[in-house]
Amino acid sequence: MYGRSAQLHAIDALLTGMRDGRGGALMLVAAPGLGRTTLLAHSVRSFRSLRSGTALSTRAVPAESLIPYSGVHSLWCTGAAPRPLPKEPGALLAVVRELAGGHPLLVCVDDAHLWDAASRAALGFAARRLGGPHPVGLILSVAARRADDPHLAGLPVVRLDPLAPSEAAALFDDMTRGGADAVVRDELLNAAAGNPGALRALVAALTPDQLAGRAPLPRRLCAGSAPAYGGVDPSELPSETRELLLLAAAAHEPGAAGSGADAELVLRAGAAAGLDVAALLPAEAAGLVRRTADRICFDVPGLRRALYAGAPPARRRAAHRLLASALDEARAPALPRRLHRALATTGPDARLATALTVAAEAPGAAPSPALRAAALSAAADLTQTARDRALRRAAAADHARLAGRPAQARELLAAAASESADTRVRGTVELIRGRLALGDGPVADAREALLLAAELLAPHDPESAREARLGAMAAAWDMGDAEAYLAALGTPADCPDAARSASADTGPRAERTRTEEPPPTRPSSPAPLPHSSPSEASLAEASLAEEYRAAMAVVMRGWLRAARHGLRGVVALGQDAEEPSRLLRAGVAALVVGDLPAASRINARALAAARASGAEIHVPQALEYLAYAELRAGRHARARAHAEEGLRAARCTGQRNIAAQHHAILALVASMEGEDEAVDAHAAAAARTADRHGLAQASTLVQWALARVDLGRGRAPEAAARLGPVVRPGPRRGHFAVRMLAVPCFVEAAALAGEPEAARGCVAEFAAWAAQGADPQAPAQLARCHALLAAPEDGDALYAVALARHELVGGDFESARTQLLYGKWLRRRRRPGEARGRLRDALVSFERCGARAWAEQARAELRATGEAGAPEPPGGLSGLTPQQLRIARCVAEGATNREVARRLSVSPRTVDHHLRNVFALLGVRSRVELSRLVARSEQLTAPDEP
Repeated sequence: MYGRSAQLHAIDALLTGMRDGRGGALMLVAAPGLGRTTLLAHSVRSFRSLRSGTALSTRAVPAESLIPYSGVHSLWCTGAAPRPLPKEPGALLAVVRELAGGHPLLVCVDDAHLWDAASRAALGFAARRLGGPHPVGLILSVAARRADDPHLAGLPVVRLDPLAPSEAAALFDDMTRGGADAVVRDELLNAAAGNPGALRALVAALTPDQLAGRAPLPRRLCAGSAPAYGGVDPSELPSETRELLLLAAAAHEPGAAGSGADAELVLRAGAAAGLDVAALLPAEAAGLVRRTADRICFDVPGLRRALYAGAPPARRRAAHRLLASALDEARAPALPRRLHRALATTGPDARLATALTVAAEAPGAAPSPALRAAALSAAADLTQTARDRALRRAAAADHARLAGRPAQARELLAAAASESADTRVRGTVELIRGRLALGDGPVADAREALLLAAELLAPHDPESAREARLGAMAAAWDMGDAEAYLAALGTPADCPDAARSASADTGPRAERTRTEEPPPTRPSSPAPLPHSSPSEASLAEASLAEEYRAAMAVVMRGWLRAARHGLRGVVALGQDAEEPSRLLRAGVAALVVGDLPAASRINARALAAARASGAEIHVPQALEYLAYAELRAGRHARARAHAEEGLRAARCTGQRNIAAQHHAILALVASMEGEDEAVDAHAAAAARTADRHGLAQASTLVQWALARVDLGRGRAPEAAARLGPVVRPGPRRGHFAVRMLAVPCFVEAAALAGEPEAARGCVAEFAAWAAQGADPQAPAQLARCHALLAAPEDGDALYAVALARHELVGGDFESARTQLLYGKWLRRRRRPGEARGRLRDALVSFERCGARAWAEQARAELRATGEAGAPEPPGGLSGLTPQQLRIARCVAEGATNREVARRLSVSPRTVDHHLRNVFALLGVRSRVELSRLVARSEQLTAPDEP
């Protein structure tokens, strides 16, 4: 069930509806091996555990066993004889309802596409009419290639895709109990391509010694088995079909894009070998491949790779030779022609290797990084000199990294490192290894690898050495180590612009606005390896990188105001670029300088450029920066959308560190929306990676999100205790770029918990940071902090200042929080009329931005002022006064009388008095009974809440 949460949710919803008297249908659509049958079995188990009922399944049986009935299927019921399945639509529906007898009945149909047309028509007719007084559920499975069957049209469809890399890895670890060798694990996961059936077949085919790495893996590792391909063994297909399938696999193999092979190219190459299109029909009939207007697509995940890797080398070379000839005839671009020619060649060929390298490294967006990686790897195989071969192998690894294929990149790096001990080779390998660790690995290790790369490459390749230092800066940022960041910048001699910028504004005015914290964003990942000869693009990238490096040197030394000019220069230099890396660097500069519109625009452009160029490695990072920009602008729904998409992209490209950042962002968004379970889940996922890999920024965001949950639920002391170590000086201090953002929450929590003195020092530091102008919300938050800590006579004026500043920058959530705090302050000073206006405004704003827990706080405060709320159902809590209701809910959450008193700003004696009255009015005798009653009441009113 790994990676099937959405499908399980759909099935559970259907079964729950049946329990409540509602029928329905689902159609599971997937390629072979992806788990349709497993989900059906799960459905039967879940149904039986929900309520005693009858679960039926259909099994294919020989047609002659049902004579004189002419169908091929029957219904099977536990404890009863099989019943023929009538082909008349209405008759089938009647039979199913008769079997139900008014009780819940689940019918599961596996491989419904194998039924004859009349039976499928009857099945679809019945499925579309389930429901009403007959709680009958129907779950059927259909092969992906038959999902458009008109007989089954109109049914709710649930699709099963190949597992994400992290999900497939979890399944593999479960099957092997974590005892497999790491290299074997990567090879099997790569071979299965996310197909759980293929993965199980591969694991089952290996001996314990092979799984543990003590014995070599079989040559035909990727061949898979018939069960993984829907019961069809590709080796049993006609020889002409297998030859044509190998051509399609070879045409698809270089770059391995997901859109299939060029049908015209494959058929032209096949014609040269005496194969015609009819040879493809057996594979199409078996559901292995599908031919569209211009592509030949492999419907079964892992089959293409299995066919290619399982073929003898001589046959693979022959296929590439045919494809190269067909491309020559069509006068195709140089890179694919030379690549197929190289893959058809044995032995060194210096001329072809050089030509292929030139074609692969030519500037331009047309060749994808995956295709460049394949070409450079092939060129390395044809190169005789060890040093040149290793450099080409390393360049191929970098392009594989850019394509989002870390396992392939690491394999190529290992080969490059073993082929030459040359200094430049070692430096290049360490550079790429450090970049890979930035996305998935301990960032302290990434920093050391990148600093070593900079040292090794400096005499040979200054541009790559510069990129290594920028990567080390990114690693130090993730570590939350400002000193390590400055060290990665190099000496002042290495960074003259930084020194000049820093000295340009070091007088009293600069000292007054100095702060140690830049805004919450990370420097972008380094750019791809530059080309050996300087081009206009590489010179522009060098200029942008130096501007960025100089500006960040000033920022990290504490003079953000002095760095503004340099950061705006980075934005101007990079905002119209085409390369994702340049755009990301400009987008980061916009975030640091606080230009959120520019940050959103540039990072959106970077996302589009990464997708267009095939640089998949940059997609999750661009989405991360977009999510940060939306989060800081108060657009939480957009931040959630970007972070959810970024999380999927990070998983697909094997970047667990960036996945942790997205989990942290989603935890923050969920903390605003009051989704406590989601906060806990995302916080735990982010913390797991952050703790292992040293991601200080993600760790700080997690603590901030959890503290916001406490604040949203009125647990101010808990929030203050969680945030204190993060925002105050000390060994557990939070990330230097994030801790200032959490200060307003800490001040609010400390003030509400009755400990305002603990927050005064942080407010002074926050004021200096807000003066830098890097966060548009900071001035309003600062005024709110002053209001929370001010003397009673100054509160009105300070809250008014805060609200006026909110009007200038927008942001419903932060403005509503100020309105809520102001309303609470007014109510405690016995000004209920004024408080109601502020609390109504807060409630409307919280509802508009989906902050449910905070909206409930505003409602409770309104009720405490005497405002009439929505009526509750009789027999619930409707007989309580607003104050009694608030106390009852706090006690139901487990709070003591003293804790309730602190939350509600009343004395413990008042809480005790109200609680005795609550017990008497509700007829309960203990806090446990009160908790149960409150829980039941909340469930009854939940549908009417926003």
